[in-house]
Amino acid sequence: MRYVTRTSLALVVSISLLTSACTPKAADQPNTDITSEPDFSSTLSILTKFGGEPDSQYFGDLADDYMKLHPSVKIELIQETDQSVKDKTKTLAASGALPDIYFSWNGQWARNFIDGGIAADLTDLIAPETEWGGTFGETSLEAFKFDDRYYAVPLYNNAKFVGFNKRAFAEAGIKVPKTFADLISACKPLREAGYEPMAFGNKDGWPALHYLQQLFAYNVPDDVLKRDFDPKTATWDDPGYLDALAQFKRLSTECTGSKDGANGVLYTTAQENFANERSAMYYQEMLEFGSSAGDDAPLDEENMGIFQLPFPSGSNGDPNALEGAPEGYMANSKSPNAPLAVDFLKFATKKRNAETLASPPYGQPSTVDGAVTEDTASDAINEGVDKINQASRLDPWIDTASVPQVADAWLAGGEALISGTSTPQEVLDSVQLANELVP
Repeated sequence: MRYVTRTSLALVVSISLLTSACTPKAADQPNTDITSEPDFSSTLSILTKFGGEPDSQYFGDLADDYMKLHPSVKIELIQETDQSVKDKTKTLAASGALPDIYFSWNGQWARNFIDGGIAADLTDLIAPETEWGGTFGETSLEAFKFDDRYYAVPLYNNAKFVGFNKRAFAEAGIKVPKTFADLISACKPLREAGYEPMAFGNKDGWPALHYLQQLFAYNVPDDVLKRDFDPKTATWDDPGYLDALAQFKRLSTECTGSKDGANGVLYTTAQENFANERSAMYYQEMLEFGSSAGDDAPLDEENMGIFQLPFPSGSNGDPNALEGAPEGYMANSKSPNAPLAVDFLKFATKKRNAETLASPPYGQPSTVDGAVTEDTASDAINEGVDKINQASRLDPWIDTASVPQVADAWLAGGEALISGTSTPQEVLDSVQLANELVP
């Protein structure tokens, strides 16, 4: 048996799913009974977000193992990267060709599939009180709960942390920053020690939003943030937004190293600069820990530490809020293969497979209880999981929590701040205008 991998190199300019293209036709089709007997003689298609190395082999091995159990099953893998999966999903949704299983973030991104009638309702199988659901952390399941129903299998947890090179900090004579002001102050001695203080690549636009969302959580009360993510109630006028935008501008100006600005640097280039010890810090997702430090990188695990982006003193938000969200997979409710899709997802989340996901070279913090331990995962992953568990809440990514029009305004605004073509007030004005134009 074999599996097929197709990788798209497309870059996305918008996160919007063309739900209008998939909703009416899909809504007219009956949902497949996901509890019926799977057809173990068919071909199962899966769209993943594991297109990069070394992650792509994880689903490849899963597919091989599953096909050994079911020799008449064929699996087609469509492996995309964090960036290209957005464009690929949009294209497949628009053509009514979403695979049997497909990757999804939570928030508005997931809601699009649910409202479009193409996400299977998994409640009876994966709610916390069920046998399968009981194997997951309940918070992870809640991330894909809408209107008291559960629509996705959370595969791994994710959150954003500053990775730092302990050796670089020692050479510069600095300690881990405790406040945002400390972080800014650390950049000058790091630069003098020969390092780019903070690796940052914003050519795709969304990396800037990760800084902004964490700073929004620090500067804006939680109830205001929740109100503003709903375009029907949003005003985007809390003064904390301007504070956060100004803080981000200062960090990008004083701590990043590209002469032409982060807008001209690929996200992967920033990752490589940190792994190759050209940069002392790198604001990264937990999913990247394994690529930042390890046997294949000059930066070894012993010399990589992590800390949460520091809280700006005197801000009005929550110092214990953390940006992040589990990421998961949905079953296409209209596919005749939906029961087989569910069976594969159960197989993928068995504890032994979850432990493999959490272990090197993948280092992905599985949502399955007991999969992430000192024996299976790196120190950085274990520390990240502890920090997630200690956080007061997890705030999702702006571009998946917002409606497309507002997300696009934030994308453009982050780029404009970096390039200096807009002020914080002008960026906020553009977001307010985009919200007013939402149908």
